[in-house]
Amino acid sequence: MLDDTQNIYLRIENLWKKFGTFVALQEISLDVVEGEFLCFLGPSGCGKTTLLRAIAGLDLQTSGTVEQAGKDVSNLPPAERDFGIVFQSYALFPNLTIKKNIAYGLENAKMPKAEIDARVAELLEMVGLPEQGDKYPAQLSGGQQQRIALARAIANKPGLLLLDEPLSALDAKVRVFLRHEIKELQRQLGVTTVMVTHDQEEALSMADRIVVMNHGTIEQVGSPLEIYRDPASLFVADFIGAMNQMPAKAQPEGVRAGAAPLFCSHEFPHGAPVIATIRPEDIIPTAEPGKNALETQIESMEFLGSFFRAMLSSRALGDIELMADFSINAVRRLHLAAGQSLMVQLPPDRIKVFEGGK
Repeated sequence: MLDDTQNIYLRIENLWKKFGTFVALQEISLDVVEGEFLCFLGPSGCGKTTLLRAIAGLDLQTSGTVEQAGKDVSNLPPAERDFGIVFQSYALFPNLTIKKNIAYGLENAKMPKAEIDARVAELLEMVGLPEQGDKYPAQLSGGQQQRIALARAIANKPGLLLLDEPLSALDAKVRVFLRHEIKELQRQLGVTTVMVTHDQEEALSMADRIVVMNHGTIEQVGSPLEIYRDPASLFVADFIGAMNQMPAKAQPEGVRAGAAPLFCSHEFPHGAPVIATIRPEDIIPTAEPGKNALETQIESMEFLGSFFRAMLSSRALGDIELMADFSINAVRRLHLAAGQSLMVQLPPDRIKVFEGGK
């Protein structure tokens, strides 16, 4: 939630985008605070790149307004908007050296050559590639090329930095490294940044706030912790991280999933069909029966590096299987293995309840 003391740098109001009869974006309203790192997150086709392109003026909205730094830029061409952009494909000029690639926008702005050379040197140092200026893009790795694309995007000191899935073409280790580098650079520059991604981990680790999108609409806006721990809809709960879903009936003090009464808070009427959800890491091995304790059988265990993922069955839950994540220490301490019985607790405050089917 934004407060009155925060300076709104980018404001989008009631934005729609249609391609013929297809509605790509509908009723998008969003405020972006000056200096924040915002991520548009969602599945393919949800409208996140279309929204980014509307902000950049690369694909004008059908209706609605875009304001940047208090100025209505809704119908301005890209060249008259104050932004830098980095694409998934890097989009570097293959026939120009790295220095020339970075200097391209500065030369177009008619900056004096001495100032251009100083700015290019500063940017190469900033992205950790001071010795690469005389090389060509093909001589650099994918991660290095993306850093040069970033340097070029911020060369003119834009008020807004747009990142269109900038890390998706890179391998896992390079992605993790550049994730940190881009976030640190953004903090250092203080530039308002909007990034499109379909990678949940990327959004959770980099963003100040996340905009979760689905079918051209905004499902939820919040901090990474809010989005993960308090999802506003079943779609968000299911899309962000792993989530157990249990068809249930609403009860006065909780829900009934199968034959198991589970205490939790919700606002649904008695008997209403609901979906009770809990994250795998919130399921706790317990030694004593108690509130929301279930006798389970460990059906399988999968080693995932820093933890084990177990599939649990329970007579009380019937056909519902639970996915639970246990630390290596917990597995070692409790001697957990497939085939054994295990009592677990589902903490009431970690169960989120959403509207269910019939």
